[in-house]
Amino acid sequence: MRLTDEQLALQETVAKLLAKAPDDLWPRLCEIGAAGLAIPEEYGGSDATLTELQIVLEQTGRTLAPVPLLATAIAAEAVLATNDEAACARLLPAIAAGQVTTWVAGTYVLDADRAEVLLVAAGGCLYEMRPDQVVVEGLRTMDESRHLATVTTEQLTGLIGPYDETRVRRFALSALAAEQVGTAARCLDMTVDYARQRVQFGRPIGSFQAVKHRLADMHVLVETARSAAYDLGHPTEAKIYCSEALGRVAAEMVQLHGGIAITWEHDAQRLFKRAHGAAFLFGHPAEHLRAYQVRG
Repeated sequence: MRLTDEQLALQETVAKLLAKAPDDLWPRLCEIGAAGLAIPEEYGGSDATLTELQIVLEQTGRTLAPVPLLATAIAAEAVLATNDEAACARLLPAIAAGQVTTWVAGTYVLDADRAEVLLVAAGGCLYEMRPDQVVVEGLRTMDESRHLATVTTEQLTGLIGPYDETRVRRFALSALAAEQVGTAARCLDMTVDYARQRVQFGRPIGSFQAVKHRLADMHVLVETARSAAYDLGHPTEAKIYCSEALGRVAAEMVQLHGGIAITWEHDAQRLFKRAHGAAFLFGHPAEHLRAYQVRG
């Protein structure tokens, strides 16, 4: 896809900030409006589209940035999906300003261990709850760059009202797919750089035709995944394809790096773990494919 000048400027700004990796990364991202990108102006946001949010998520996925952007963006969409003006006016300005809010609609909840507000989905309705009203248990998963937790409660309180869960799930799948593209692109770039530097038999391994073919295949996977992610009309297909593409690209990255890729000091093992962890988030590709089969 071709980005506009404004979208390219957003991409460059975020990339530069992430490259610096400051300790206050999340507040800095909020300062440039990342948390409120998809929130209407009347509620303190930028009134941008999902595409602009995806551009930022692609960059955070590339660097495995430890920020709750994906969680808060989905939570904001959940609030908007209630069509409750009072709830939007109460919750969205704080989210746009950087308040960590998460959507609780499954076993594994993004950033619940650091959320200030938890939007619990139950029975087709959304409930606004605080950390002291629920039990949050942080989880140690294979992908340690992602904050995941379980959330339980004895009693639901703070009813907001009915909401469009399908809308939120479609939004979440598109957002995650963009993040996966960023991770896949990083895997490719790292592997290309390594192939240029690693010398075997007196020449860089990237000069061997067999390696060139594998790098070309990785490039095709990344670019087709990007096209799928930004095709907002097919979020489920995007999640399936981007998960599979990232998994294959990450595996090739490890193979072409060799033994160094599985050392703790190298980023390759972190990217590989993110690839497999992200595939399970919001439904594994196999689950989505089975759902297609059931629908016929």
